[in-house]
Amino acid sequence: MESDVLFSYPTAEHRRDASPAGDGVVAGDSGSGPTTPAPLPVRMRPASLDELVGQEHLLAPGAPLRQLVTGTAPMSVILWGPPGCGKTTIAHLVARATDRRFVAMSALSAGVKDVRAVIDEARRQRRTGGLPTVLFIDEVHRFSKTQQDSLLAAVEDRTVTLLAATTENPHFSVISPLLSRCVLLTLRPLGDEAVRDLLRRAVTDERGLGGSLRLSPPAEDHLVRLAGGDVRKALTALEAAASAATATDTGEIDLRTAERAIDVAAVRYDRDGDAHYDVTSAFIKSMRGSDVDAALHWLARMLVAGEDARFIARRIVIFASEDIGMADPVALSVATAAAHAVEYVGLPEAQLNLAQAVIHLATAPKSNSATTALSAAVADVRAGRGGTVPAHLRDSHYSGARRIGHGGGYRYPHDDHRGVVTQQYPPDELAGVDYYQPTEHGAERTVSARLPVLRRIVRGLPPDTRASAGRTGSGSSAGAAEPDPSVPASEAGPVPDDSGSVAAGEVQQ
Repeated sequence: MESDVLFSYPTAEHRRDASPAGDGVVAGDSGSGPTTPAPLPVRMRPASLDELVGQEHLLAPGAPLRQLVTGTAPMSVILWGPPGCGKTTIAHLVARATDRRFVAMSALSAGVKDVRAVIDEARRQRRTGGLPTVLFIDEVHRFSKTQQDSLLAAVEDRTVTLLAATTENPHFSVISPLLSRCVLLTLRPLGDEAVRDLLRRAVTDERGLGGSLRLSPPAEDHLVRLAGGDVRKALTALEAAASAATATDTGEIDLRTAERAIDVAAVRYDRDGDAHYDVTSAFIKSMRGSDVDAALHWLARMLVAGEDARFIARRIVIFASEDIGMADPVALSVATAAAHAVEYVGLPEAQLNLAQAVIHLATAPKSNSATTALSAAVADVRAGRGGTVPAHLRDSHYSGARRIGHGGGYRYPHDDHRGVVTQQYPPDELAGVDYYQPTEHGAERTVSARLPVLRRIVRGLPPDTRASAGRTGSGSSAGAAEPDPSVPASEAGPVPDDSGSVAAGEVQQ
């Protein structure tokens, strides 16, 4: 199994130390027979730390990365960064050191048996005065917990110096005991100017194109844009464009040649990785922030990358209640309809349904009152606040219930002309506690006008007492406001007056 055409990884049948690759030769090759010229990204890899671009924050004198490459400190390191930022290049630089054994393996193909074999050989080398061992594991997040556990003792006593690379957040994908035994170095995606500099170097450097072709500025801009910070992708695209230009004997890589050589840029998005969570977070926050254009961008990003449309639909349904709620009760219906469309219609047509839902939710008035109300109620329950169900609210539909007082004294709201009666509904300890605090946004303004009067009637408070005088539950804000007299009746909805009556013909609550 090979990764980035840099190292041959040991397997159960074939295991030996990997050695640095020379130009045009893959490390681990037998050296017999004709060799295939290495790809441009391999030929252009830095020969020293001074040629490494875009990771200046890790290259200060005495920094862990320099100590790792120079071998001045035997510390284990986890390299975390997006594809094409230099993780495997750093491993190559470590492999070039002559004072250490370098063993490379891929978590995609290696198992516990392979790891233990390397550790056993490292112990034997140490006992006999041999060279210390550096173990490079690519895609370490692919290792199971058991496989990662097998490294702990050897890393702890420095039988091996671990160099692990991952594109996923190690706080989620690497077990805590292993993470605590390593220095975590975060590599940044390369900026456009760094990618541009490396493209220009590849055009002129003897290891690259050697000045045999020119790269037009529009083509250069196109390659930089397609790379998206991944220098390996940029150099691979450059090599493809160079082959096309050479075939036509034009002497220049122009925009048309570059576009013909590279079809479309792959979207950087791992459905099981860190980008999945980051893009989802940006999607939700854009809708919450009412930026419909940004929300549509993140939706498109997920769809193009092949994200499960059902996952997107579920997030939209949750958002409709979490961040819009009563400010636009229709939002939940729109969201659930889009989710149904995903199941009933399927992709690609259901993309339109998702887009419609996203536009509705992003432009809708926002309220998290349902979220905060439930959170406050849950906090009280978990804190032990509550008590028994009041006797008049208990189930009285079974034989003997009345004899023990269940249901006695219950008042049926529909028997009252107002549709609401004075009656205690919560347990004694929570009587008068306000959880729900409506906002003045959208349709919730109607509820905000009606709720104080409803609370006053239900709690049996006198007409001149504000219903919001009740206590608030854990985590809730100050009480609801009294009905706003400036709100037209058509917007405010049915509001019982101080005598408890409701305008005739209006819907009862």
